[in-house]
Amino acid sequence: MNYPVIAEHILATVQGTWWSRRRRREDLPPLPPGAAYVFRTGGNYRLFPEGMVFDPSHPDVLEASSVSLVDTRARLVDVDRPLPSVSEADTFTMRTSFTCQVIDPAVVARQGIIDVTVPLRAYLMGDGELPRVSAGHRVEEINAVRAEVGRRMTAYSAIVPPRVAGMSVEFVSAEVHTASDDLRNWEQKLRDERRSWELRRGQRDFETEDAQRIAELLAQGSDHVDAFGIARKEIDVTEVAARIHRLAEEDSARRYKSEVAERTHAQAQETAEVQLRRELLLTLLRQMSGSEYVDYHQVLDQVLRETGGLGSPGVGAVADTVRMVESGPSRPDRAAGGGSVSRDPQGGFVKDEDDLVD
Repeated sequence: MNYPVIAEHILATVQGTWWSRRRRREDLPPLPPGAAYVFRTGGNYRLFPEGMVFDPSHPDVLEASSVSLVDTRARLVDVDRPLPSVSEADTFTMRTSFTCQVIDPAVVARQGIIDVTVPLRAYLMGDGELPRVSAGHRVEEINAVRAEVGRRMTAYSAIVPPRVAGMSVEFVSAEVHTASDDLRNWEQKLRDERRSWELRRGQRDFETEDAQRIAELLAQGSDHVDAFGIARKEIDVTEVAARIHRLAEEDSARRYKSEVAERTHAQAQETAEVQLRRELLLTLLRQMSGSEYVDYHQVLDQVLRETGGLGSPGVGAVADTVRMVESGPSRPDRAAGGGSVSRDPQGGFVKDEDDLVD
């Protein structure tokens, strides 16, 4: 870094008599903006007055053995210093910023300060406590190191301000970086993964909200869904009308089929119940046909009423059986025994219970 002394040139001796001696302008290096000439005459360094028109016969110009170009503008200068960490494989780098400006170009030229970072780095190295600030941290704890280094440098620069001969120097700030690219790559990878995870989580949240909105929409019924689709011009009105008409016809046909099936089932169930009663009554009549203590005419009338007066093969057979059982004379075995049984001439029943005893 060529600051504050930009360049130094040796000047040849000017020949000639005292009234004819002149130094050519071409013998001097061009002067950039913001710089000044400092001539070395004998053992002294003299600043050529700023803003003064160059005078090739000026004594300082004629007698100078060398010239220095000194930058007098204020500059922001960065100086680096390595700092240790817990691991020997990793280190920190502290970058300190200073504002510098030349206040005495002659002194600067005499000191030959070609690179101002050299005395400033020596100033930083003079703080022996600074490495202890970072030595107890890992490179991943760089934020903590930055805070501690910033506090340390603020205190150090206040107690021991930086000094460079012929210049005004002030401490501005201190930053800490890692010297290894591995940490940078690792942090970038973590950052990318974190962003990707946040993106996926955001997408899931959006999908959940969208699904909830759709569920609420569907819960309000198909008519609301159709109206929403028509409003967003995603569904045609004619399609919705045709679908509603088709669904109405299908629902009507389904109700008709259901009613027909219910009537058919009811009729079948009624027929089965009637048939079951008939079979039970016929079975009962067949079992009673061999008994002489039953009023068969009364039972037959009841059966006909239960069956609605409809004839059936089973009922006809029972009726024939009943006709075969009539009231008649006493049985021979009863007459032979000398006993008599009084019977009802119409129904054939015993009138007196004593007649049952032989």
